Amino acid sequence: MTADGYPKCIIDLPKAKIPFLGVKGWIAQGESSQTVFFEIEPIGEVTPHSHGAQFGIVIEGEMQLTVGEITNTYTKGDSYFIPEGIVHHATFNTFCRVMDYFAEPDRYEHE
Repeated sequence: MTADGYPKCIIDLPKAKIPFLGVKGWIAQGESSQTVFFEIEPIGEVTPHSHGAQFGIVIEGEMQLTVGEITNTYTKGDSYFIPEGIVHHATFNTFCRVMDYFAEPDRYEHE
C-alpha cells in the first residue's frame, strides 16, 4: 500500500461491507446510485459476477478486467464501463486504488 492514500474527506465516508479479504471501500451514497472508492490489495481474481451498470477509473495500480469475453489491462487514468447484467471479473496482482460508480443504490451495504 502506498502512503498517499485517499484524503480525509473520503476516509470519513461510510465504509462498505466488502465480501473479499484485502478490499476496502468507502461509499458516497446517492438516491439511485453509489460511488465507491476502493483500495484493493493484490488479491488475485474476483470471481465472475454481474449487477447493474458500472463505470470506473483506475487511480493507482493495474488490473485486468474481463467484460463478457473481452479482457483488457487498465492502469492509472484508464476508465472502463460494464453494462448492466454483463458477467465480468477482475484480477488484481498489484495494489490498486479505483473509483467505481454503480447505477444502483444498494450495490454495497454500509458496515
